[in-house]
Amino acid sequence: MKPTLLVLAAGMGSRYGGLKQMDGVGPNGEIIMDYSVNDAIRAGFGKVVFVIRHSFAEEFQKKINAEHFGNRIAVEYVYQELDNLPAGFKVPEGREKPWGTNHAILMAKEVIHEPFAIINADDFYGRDGFMVIGEHLRTLENTKGQYCMVGYRLENTLSENGTVSRGVCNIDAEGHLVGMTERTSIGRNAQGIIEYKDTDGSLHPLAPDTTVSMNLFGFTPDYLTESEKLFVQWLQEHGNEMKSEYYIPFAVNTFINSGYATMKVLKTTAQWFGVTYKEDRPMVVERLKKLHEEGIY
Repeated sequence: MKPTLLVLAAGMGSRYGGLKQMDGVGPNGEIIMDYSVNDAIRAGFGKVVFVIRHSFAEEFQKKINAEHFGNRIAVEYVYQELDNLPAGFKVPEGREKPWGTNHAILMAKEVIHEPFAIINADDFYGRDGFMVIGEHLRTLENTKGQYCMVGYRLENTLSENGTVSRGVCNIDAEGHLVGMTERTSIGRNAQGIIEYKDTDGSLHPLAPDTTVSMNLFGFTPDYLTESEKLFVQWLQEHGNEMKSEYYIPFAVNTFINSGYATMKVLKTTAQWFGVTYKEDRPMVVERLKKLHEEGIY
């Protein structure tokens, strides 16, 4: 059994004002997804599924396809749109914001039938991250509710050009996730202390070695059916709101707290970096250049 890689790419167009980041950040014109997919191939993944939007599907598929990856991995596409909702629900008038990361995962429910990992399209996770999660996923065939994630040190996931959002993890002594809290507006203050801004505007410090999620999760296929059921409940409570989103941490916490699932937090030596802001691009270019010079790529 080969696991599948699910790439959340539906937000690419809006976040960057088009697909400009696909011009390439590697020394040979590679884009970040090139590194992720090639690392996944090395780690034994057999298929990659891209969650995109119809508005840029043609441009995306011309560049990102099986031939682009040397036909070494199967490629499929699914589409996240606002109106892709369970029966009986409709988009509230005036809502433009997407339904969130866990809604994006649900778009793949018809094409994924094996253990799978998910990543963000514009994040670099490092080869070891894929090796660790790929190896673990291969042990989960024909299981349910045994999920996993790769945890990263908070201090290694910040941007120098603005604040970020991260899933802050609470881990038990056995290395399983107890709960995850989505924190927004995380950054360093003038004194270099890492802090986040709460919903009431208050600031709170976070330790540099705090384990955070970078959306490198591993799930078994039952996650798709169970989180679709949960989405119906979520819509009943939040479906008429303009900005609420169905986040992965919400679903994961719900399944852990109910006793349905466990989530193993996997250790990695990989360094994360990403293009959260356009201004992050020079840093990414320099880091990738160094990785090529070191012979890693």
